[in-house]
Amino acid sequence: MNKKHGMLAAFGAAVFVSATTFWGFPHQEDKKAQPYTVEAAHTQRNISVEGKIIKEKVTIAAIGDILIHDRVYEDAKTKTGYDFKPMLASVKDKLVEPDLLLANQETVLGGTEIGLSSYPSFNSPIEVGDAIIDAGVDIVSTANNHTLDRGEKAIQSAIGYMTKAGLPYVGSFKNPDDKDRLRILNKNGVDIAYLSYTYGTNGIPVPEGKDYLVNLIDKEAMKEEIHRANKQADVVVMSIHWGNEYQRFPDDIQKELARFLVNEGVDVVFGHHPHVLQPMEWITAGDGRQGLVVYSLGNFLSGQIWDYKDIGGMVSVDVIKKVGPAGTTVQLEDPQFFPTYVSSSKERNYRVVPLEEAGSHGLDNAEKKYQEIMSHMTGNLN
Repeated sequence: MNKKHGMLAAFGAAVFVSATTFWGFPHQEDKKAQPYTVEAAHTQRNISVEGKIIKEKVTIAAIGDILIHDRVYEDAKTKTGYDFKPMLASVKDKLVEPDLLLANQETVLGGTEIGLSSYPSFNSPIEVGDAIIDAGVDIVSTANNHTLDRGEKAIQSAIGYMTKAGLPYVGSFKNPDDKDRLRILNKNGVDIAYLSYTYGTNGIPVPEGKDYLVNLIDKEAMKEEIHRANKQADVVVMSIHWGNEYQRFPDDIQKELARFLVNEGVDVVFGHHPHVLQPMEWITAGDGRQGLVVYSLGNFLSGQIWDYKDIGGMVSVDVIKKVGPAGTTVQLEDPQFFPTYVSSSKERNYRVVPLEEAGSHGLDNAEKKYQEIMSHMTGNLN
């Protein structure tokens, strides 16, 4: 049972339960050394026993938009294909630190067979997926305004790649059964459910009878899935595409929807779409729970520059689960922000680097910018 719904039927069994896998996708016990190993049993988990209480700690995190313009994939082109791994090499050590990392895959990974394309109708090389997997990403959100850019063929091609590569996805789906299957990742005995929705698809209509291709924001549908996820998971994470592009603060629609999501049972909201960073804050639900809302994670890797569009980052938060004779409690602690910068030179040599080190990559007043961004993102947490 989960944190909100009742007592444990068998406390002793909780100590010895092994970690689970996510519908065929293996997990990463040590993401840096052992990608794609099935998670080990409890003896390798980070647990501490205090009397009769078992305490589990899991760090979950997210990065922003993976938005692959033509100038980015042309920069990654090699003699035999594409290689995006060097673009993430400078931040890989940081990205592998969280136990579970979400990325917003803004452009569909349809691959070269259907033809690569850039703005306004994107299709990206599958090698983008190889690079983010290598850098520590555990799951991608795929519901956004570009999901339908190249139609169902691109979506199905991307799903085929991600399934084969072992990269869980949420937000666009293969068929109705795929859509109905909750995405729940388990780490250290903690179940994390991931949901994903978008405000729209740039005016491209969803094909009749194929609403499984993309999750559109609908409060009743979201409410049903949130409640269903809460019955099966300890924590519910919502990746949501919303807001206005290039605005550095959330609008009233975002704020109202954030309150709705937290009140219905979402624990962490990771926002996307504005392409610039928007602050994070705690929201207290009617039942006293605290939900963490990150209004926008900005761009993580893209071809956009200037006006904060080349600054992104990673938000992480600790999940503390306590299991005891009286039941299970879960709370969130210690949200952190790690800012990043996309450096480039004349539309070449794209690299994601720590913002704190961006002065050596051509960013003027990097130290001042770092302080500004940290204040912008975390100022509402106190």
